[in-house]
Amino acid sequence: MNAGSDTTINPGRVDLASPVLSTPCLILDEARLRANLAGMHAHLRQLGVGFRPHLKTAKSIQVARLAMTSPAGSATVSTLREAEYFAEGGVRDILYAVGITPQKLDRVDMIRRRWDTTLTVLLDSVEQAEAVASWGAHSGHVLPALIEIDADGHRSGVPPEDAQTIVAIGRALGTALRGVLLHAGDSYGLNEPEALTEAAERERAAAVAAAAILRDAGLPCPMVSVGSTPTARWARDLSGVTEVRAGVFMFGDLFQAGVGSVAVRDIALSVLATVIGHRRDRGWIITDAGWMALSRDRSTARQAVDQGYGVVCDLAGRPYPDLLVAEVNQEHGILALRPGTGTDLPDLPIGARVRILPNHACATGAQHDRYHVLDGDGRVGAVWPRINGW
Repeated sequence: MNAGSDTTINPGRVDLASPVLSTPCLILDEARLRANLAGMHAHLRQLGVGFRPHLKTAKSIQVARLAMTSPAGSATVSTLREAEYFAEGGVRDILYAVGITPQKLDRVDMIRRRWDTTLTVLLDSVEQAEAVASWGAHSGHVLPALIEIDADGHRSGVPPEDAQTIVAIGRALGTALRGVLLHAGDSYGLNEPEALTEAAERERAAAVAAAAILRDAGLPCPMVSVGSTPTARWARDLSGVTEVRAGVFMFGDLFQAGVGSVAVRDIALSVLATVIGHRRDRGWIITDAGWMALSRDRSTARQAVDQGYGVVCDLAGRPYPDLLVAEVNQEHGILALRPGTGTDLPDLPIGARVRILPNHACATGAQHDRYHVLDGDGRVGAVWPRINGW
């Protein structure tokens, strides 16, 4: 199957225990996905802002069409490969939310012209702005751009109080200027509702302040874009914001459950694995899903509850008490009980199957080229291709 295809494969209705399904493979619970999306859509409608879903986790046109408010978008991507793929799939309003470099401008223009797509870029320096403006002057095309603002010292962006730089970037962009963008990355280190709500308000306030700097200088700022899954989930006031970006919430994962953005029961993504051995002397059950299927992500190790390399569930998606993926090799996953538990290992003979909830949906998804989509009866009723690469 072509991973870049827009084709939904209908395999019939396949039980998860069926040998037709080769393991390890990626399982997507469509009902949970739809419920997570419906909750976010309703929340943002109540707050009166637009939604520009981030599709860096999804990497699938079928998921995108469920997430977006219309088949044409709007959408956020983090690679130009994603921009190409979604533009080919009919998305016409795309934001490339990673800092632009001069070497990528011709490729951006190709995507815009080939699919008649508005592709907005992101930058946080006068140097980048001058490169975008210079490219536009030579090509005769205006390439829309947003200025990245750093709300919390997390990563890239201009501090919201640095009015001189914000205005200098805006003036260098000229007619390419479209507004400001913020990502409250430090919210991923929080886990209390009150703290997350405060982080969302700080993000909003910084965005509004940066927009005011541009407007006070006589520069346009029609777009005020904010977003992360935690702040989108816990925002209570988005006055002055025009759109919210969030993405991993639609799948959920154990890290986001630790933050408080989702519940474990909301996690729509899992990896189906088969038991291939036992080390009863060590209390191990061994599966065929190692780090190539799950990723090496150990982000929950920094949280209050360390979930190992994933939580192990039965085929209905119910977690076994205190059973984790404790260790991984390339193609081996070692299941063991959480230290200190009083429970017993479940009876999982050779050939038994389990579902593993991931620490980080983005990293786990990146290991696979398709979703096996569960219908309402817990059977695989469709296969949705997904892409990877840059």
